[in-house]
Amino acid sequence: MASLVSRFRRFPRHRPILALAITILTVEIVGASGSIFTAQGLGTWYDTLQRPMLAPPNWVFGPVWTALFALIGVALWLVWRRLDSSPREARVGFGVFVVHFAFNVGWSVVFFGMQEIGWGLAVIGLLWLLIVATMWAFDRVDRRAALLLVPYLLWVSFAAYLNYRFWVLN
Repeated sequence: MASLVSRFRRFPRHRPILALAITILTVEIVGASGSIFTAQGLGTWYDTLQRPMLAPPNWVFGPVWTALFALIGVALWLVWRRLDSSPREARVGFGVFVVHFAFNVGWSVVFFGMQEIGWGLAVIGLLWLLIVATMWAFDRVDRRAALLLVPYLLWVSFAAYLNYRFWVLN
């Protein structure tokens, strides 16, 4: 078992490009899993809602999230690379990341899957705080990892505004 853990820690240093690709792909797949719930609400419930004035067309969200998930994957890879040199900080970063990412997917479950706009607003508020916590934890390991999450925080801030406006209008 110790050998497996040791291999996991060394993998991004010994096979950096493969580790980066695996990390980005994993983040993309897990992140995209929320789209299952989004697809349930689009075309039926979501299209009946009054849209905020600043709401972009639906086609914008896929490319934006794909780009953001790629940045998040690179940030996670940078933290993974530091498991040997900063094991405690990197483990904390991974832990906070996992909790935050569960809320990321959870927002789609609540907003689109359960069609709960108000609860979606609560979830996205917690998600925003967890992104800040993830940035803080990542900054303790590698400042670049924290900075890569800035566009994500900005997009979620905009999404929180949209969620709020949907709640007010509907």
